[in-house]
Amino acid sequence: MPRDFKILEEADLQPLALGAALLGTGGGGNPYIGMLRTRELLRKGAKIEIMPLEALPDDAWVGECGGIGAPVVGVEKVEEGGECHRAMMAVEEAAGVKMSAVISAEIGGANSMEPIIVAGLAGLPVVDGDGMGRAFPEVQMTTFFIYGAKPSPAAIADEKGNVVVFRHVVDMFWLEKFARNVSVDMGAGAGFAVAPMRGDFIRKTAVPGTVTQAISIGNTVLNARRKHQNVVERIVEETGAKLFFTGKITDIERNLVGGFSRGTAKISGLGNWAGSEGEIAIQNENLVLWVDGEAVIMVPDLIMNLELETGEPITTEMLRYGQRVAVIGLPVHDLMKTPRALEIVGPAAFGYPDLTFKPL
Repeated sequence: MPRDFKILEEADLQPLALGAALLGTGGGGNPYIGMLRTRELLRKGAKIEIMPLEALPDDAWVGECGGIGAPVVGVEKVEEGGECHRAMMAVEEAAGVKMSAVISAEIGGANSMEPIIVAGLAGLPVVDGDGMGRAFPEVQMTTFFIYGAKPSPAAIADEKGNVVVFRHVVDMFWLEKFARNVSVDMGAGAGFAVAPMRGDFIRKTAVPGTVTQAISIGNTVLNARRKHQNVVERIVEETGAKLFFTGKITDIERNLVGGFSRGTAKISGLGNWAGSEGEIAIQNENLVLWVDGEAVIMVPDLIMNLELETGEPITTEMLRYGQRVAVIGLPVHDLMKTPRALEIVGPAAFGYPDLTFKPL
């Protein structure tokens, strides 16, 4: 029997933001801003249900949506609020269907909140799952596209009221190219929705339970702080992650290139890693962690920077010189480790053909 639907409460939002920031591997947009927008929607009376994946009927149409652009822009150019909803309505019109539920493209950062906001505006449930189990920077990098979702119709909308519909697109790589270019013209931040997907397809291809997983992780962080426990240790215990490095940020380089935030973070080791040097490659998300020149974690596994004292997940746009961080790694879901998936989200897909993926 399917699990019961959960009603999202305001008390769930801070834990969700914390857990989604952690699962976002540095990307997905600033979770605090996403939390504030969701909170205001709840305070206006929206009732938002979290639907168990197994409760989806076979023939239900599900809308997948999220923000597209560079995370740093989401801090500087706050969304109007209805971008993803307008994009999804444009997809419904182009496809001639009505959505029965909404699901997230990625559980990471503010994009954990986007489908929740759309669900509240549209009066639909949000599915407890997503297309990545983390965050990735490009449209094609979801389990849905990896395993056969159609690339069109899709739509993108900005805060000014512009909506662009992609009616006939050859494949998911062309959709990423077109949507990325339009998002740059829209100010490097917009709402995006893809073609409707059937419930039976979603049940097979979604990473399950990630909305409630994020809430659980966030509650672990908050409980550890209240009890004055070591938050990083409690996160490692709760998630099954492993601590790979602790240190101080000594250099951070970020550049906005082609609609992405790209760069590197350099970390001088502390504690057990005193005398060692760490470096993290960034493309919206954390891609590879090197320790003393050796790649120790790489995509698609999750690399997360936590504030050393508080366990607060630090998204890539918030990394600053002098921060003391713990770098943890977490295995990605099995759907992201198949040969087909690794073609799309493995190290070579991000420009590291010399790295052979070694799963955690």
